[in-house]
Amino acid sequence: MESQQYQELLEKIKSRQPLDTEMLDEVMHPADIVSVLDEDDITDEDLKWFFSANNKEFLADVLEDADDELQSRVVHQLKYADIIKIFSYMPKDEIADILGDLPIGQRKELLNMMKLSDSRELRVLLGYRDDTAGGLMTTEYIAMYQDLTISQALAKIREIAPKTEIIGTIFVLNRKRQLVGWADLRDILSTDPDQTIEDIMDPHVITVDPLMDQEEVAQVVRKYDLTALPVVNRRHSLLGIITADDIMDVMVDEQTEDILHMGGVSGQEEIGGPIIVSLKRRLPWLIINLATAFIAASAISMFSSVISQVVALSSIMTIVSGMGGNAGSQTLSVAIRGLTLGEINLKDDWKLVFKEVLLGLLDGAAIGLITGVIVSIRYGNAYLGVVTLLAMIGNLIIAGIAGYLIPLIIEKTGQDPALSSSIFLTTATDTCGFFIFLGLAQIFLPLLK
Repeated sequence: MESQQYQELLEKIKSRQPLDTEMLDEVMHPADIVSVLDEDDITDEDLKWFFSANNKEFLADVLEDADDELQSRVVHQLKYADIIKIFSYMPKDEIADILGDLPIGQRKELLNMMKLSDSRELRVLLGYRDDTAGGLMTTEYIAMYQDLTISQALAKIREIAPKTEIIGTIFVLNRKRQLVGWADLRDILSTDPDQTIEDIMDPHVITVDPLMDQEEVAQVVRKYDLTALPVVNRRHSLLGIITADDIMDVMVDEQTEDILHMGGVSGQEEIGGPIIVSLKRRLPWLIINLATAFIAASAISMFSSVISQVVALSSIMTIVSGMGGNAGSQTLSVAIRGLTLGEINLKDDWKLVFKEVLLGLLDGAAIGLITGVIVSIRYGNAYLGVVTLLAMIGNLIIAGIAGYLIPLIIEKTGQDPALSSSIFLTTATDTCGFFIFLGLAQIFLPLLK
């Protein structure tokens, strides 16, 4: 998108100049139009004017690309009749997401104004939590009975295709409406018209339960490289499908949430949000972090007499603990990624901790040797360098073990491993780093003076 088009649209909205939505649809992508509507100086009245255009199909594309906050602002400005017209061009799962954020009274009124079939489908979708397979699925797909001929199926596809999100995959049902397989549109187009769908379908179909968590759903889609994932109930009746674009949104949301949690911040917090909200979500984790810092400080106080005799220890010990924290964070990131992708679990993969022990030994030896040589030269004491080398090896082994096991153990308790792993990791590397280094210093004390 060129900045000139961006500025022209912004000026037209602010000055209420007539909009040629057909031309606008050709020159600007809906996502770029949303960027204009997200500008700070775009008021609710501006949004109301923009969405009063007659081309409801165009407006539906724009609303679908908007984020939750903008969608909510738009819906609150429009008349119910206009909302229903725009909704008629949108996928059911997108409509359900918007309705789910509305007050119950407004949601009921909109549902009551819709066609009975649309309202029934949306009530089913609204019955599932947003972060489950049922909350992600759409009911706009193509399903055929297995005994239909190819010619009958093609006629059905021509009728249904304009109303569906995906047409490349055709789902196959028996007469009990149970999912029994799937067929590729390419195969249907290239098959003898007198054959049946059952003749060309693939009976091996991957399905999920509507209550499955969205993170597990994303793992299934990734594992089997699917473009559409069917959702079935206990009778194996097809309830809906989850498309790849929805899974991409889930993966972005989950990764963003994990990154924020690793920093001790809520996934719901926004940079421009109210300060009191940020305070409530950050302060508790800072207090927990403070408590763990006192644990590390207590390890130092145990060796205060040693530090007083060899002042150089006070600066070197921070290097040992800091490197342990960095090494542990590397392992922690890999472990959390493995958990997120479903590649590791505590029951089957705890033995991989021995790999982290070996890695800690090798990394510690390399980093410790470099640090030990520098310390020996800097302070003119080879034994101080030896103490640094041994402490570095010990702390990086601890860091590897802690970085790997902490998220696995937290995940086993049913908690989010990204939420508090870093706090416990820091406690382990700091406390153990100080304890190992200062403990060795006490043993070698006569040689360090």
